[in-house]
Amino acid sequence: MVKTALDDFKTPPCAKLLGWRLLDARPEEGWIRLAFEGKPEFCNPAGFIQGGLLSAMLDDTMGPAVLVMSEGRLYTTTITMTVNFLSPAKPGPLIAEAKVTQLGKTIAFVESKLMTEDGTVLVTATATERLLEAARVVR
Repeated sequence: MVKTALDDFKTPPCAKLLGWRLLDARPEEGWIRLAFEGKPEFCNPAGFIQGGLLSAMLDDTMGPAVLVMSEGRLYTTTITMTVNFLSPAKPGPLIAEAKVTQLGKTIAFVESKLMTEDGTVLVTATATERLLEAARVVR
């Protein structure tokens, strides 16, 4: 796998909770592919993963896409995020992809999707991200 700026960052506790794992990246394209673990503890009474946790997985995919594209120079905070729930998510492995669609001086636009291992799209999202110098916010 290609070396990315993520290799130099400590995985935050929230990402560990979600089972965050880098699978692939194309930094020059602003594209990233991650694995998450849909744990039974994340389920609602119907047995499906709660939507807020699915949203967190996508949020935790879009920010790293910017970080990878900027070679670790830019960290993001989410300004807006629109989430579309297409199908219920069952516990088990989940795959997320994100792509930076535009990287400006202070704002980035990113899109993402969360899928089952067989490629069935469960959730999509778009976000507007405020750009911050990583050296000032990441310790």
